Amino acid sequence: MNAIEVNNVSKSYGRVKALDGVTIDVGKGEIFGLIGPDGAGKTTLFRILCTLLLPDQGSVRVDGFDAVAQMGEIRRRVGYMPGKFSLYEDLTVRENLDFFATLFGTTVDEGYDSIKAIYSQIERFENRKAGALSGGMKQKLALSCALVHAPSVLLLDEPTTGVDPVSRKEFWEMLCMLKQRDITIVASTPYLDEVRRCERVAFLHEGTIRGVDSPDNILDRFADVFNPPGLGRSASDFSEHSSENVIEVSHLVKAFGSFHAVDDISFTVKRGEIFGFLGANGAGKTTAMHMLTGLNQPTSGTGTVAGYDICKQHEQVKRHIGYMSQRFSLYEDLTVAENIRLFAGIYGMDSREIARKTDELLKKLDFSEHRDDLVRSLPLGWKQKLAFSVSIFHEPGVVFLDEPTGGVDPATRRQFWELIYEAAGRGITVFVTTHYMDEAEYCDRVSIMVDGKIKAMGTPEELKQTYGQPDMDHVFTFLARQATRSSD
Repeated sequence: MNAIEVNNVSKSYGRVKALDGVTIDVGKGEIFGLIGPDGAGKTTLFRILCTLLLPDQGSVRVDGFDAVAQMGEIRRRVGYMPGKFSLYEDLTVRENLDFFATLFGTTVDEGYDSIKAIYSQIERFENRKAGALSGGMKQKLALSCALVHAPSVLLLDEPTTGVDPVSRKEFWEMLCMLKQRDITIVASTPYLDEVRRCERVAFLHEGTIRGVDSPDNILDRFADVFNPPGLGRSASDFSEHSSENVIEVSHLVKAFGSFHAVDDISFTVKRGEIFGFLGANGAGKTTAMHMLTGLNQPTSGTGTVAGYDICKQHEQVKRHIGYMSQRFSLYEDLTVAENIRLFAGIYGMDSREIARKTDELLKKLDFSEHRDDLVRSLPLGWKQKLAFSVSIFHEPGVVFLDEPTGGVDPATRRQFWELIYEAAGRGITVFVTTHYMDEAEYCDRVSIMVDGKIKAMGTPEELKQTYGQPDMDHVFTFLARQATRSSD
């Protein structure tokens, strides 16, 4: 029996055809993957399945009910986690759960058996605001909110984006547990290890279904999208600039009361180096990055970035670095050209130089025809390539990238890393955090934080040899599971 039947569904936004004749079936109790590049139409399909959008043509049935004529019945039977966490960050854990239970005409007590296995892991934090939770904890809360009314179908739109590898593995273990309760699960994900945990996957590209098959068959058939050629960077590319330290940190500490988010870390990063700064959610890496970028002051210790003291000259630090935050850092109501001009002006570039370099940048990115497009209209991968290019438009000595490729498909991530390699080749130091362990392999050196301390540091090859692991994913998992403090 099919839990979901999508027949010849199309959906357009003005001249843009988001879905074009999509037909798929999902069996009851199946874990089904929906994969494809940015802008392929995945989110539109999810919204149609949960009745937030109506199709322009075609029909959809969920649990036997029609998505247009019987949307109320479907909403009672569907749990939905949108791509961006659906939590209210100013409400506590318990208040969020109570709110979602009320939406579905139930209570937490009535639905507790449906969420007990997951919610029990965060229940001791029920009075903490959702915004203060780590990515992994938010994930568990969002899943609990989606399950509190005991749905038979669970729709997950990239639920693990921005979450560390260990928490992602735990999340998928929870999904397998839900499958045992005969819940049908449809999930989209950019992570290939998660794709392989589905029973079947549909590859959606430019609004059309290109194939429905086992994960291995789809990944093999469309290897150009999901498994592009690896990147290579010779040692000489880095050593040309490697005599000068651009970042120097000595015994850096950041304490919040008795809690040491960053607990006595020391390291150096050289000019032109690509330095990976890794750690599980809650390990302290974002706090450390905030100190290095002048956004926060250390409790003790010293550090310099681009020659400026992070304690005494943090405003100078801000002017001489580039920064791309985890949460997209451009203005979506401005055009591509307006964003470039705004940020270049902030960094003190004159108008003639801005005009010249803008033309060069748009040509290099193949964005010339999109100069006057609003940023909000661009696919996620395009936005992130533009945000990175803007962050180094003023040729800073160092650029800080906080999970810059979160939620982006493998082919687009590879293009992004080509931009990183090009910047490093010009002598720009790249300080990057990422939850994609294949990206850790692209770094010249990697540090891994655990419980506020740097647990390991070296080249990817050195770390794999030291810990006897086949790849950086296994190295990260081995170290992260040694954490003693909670990742909340």
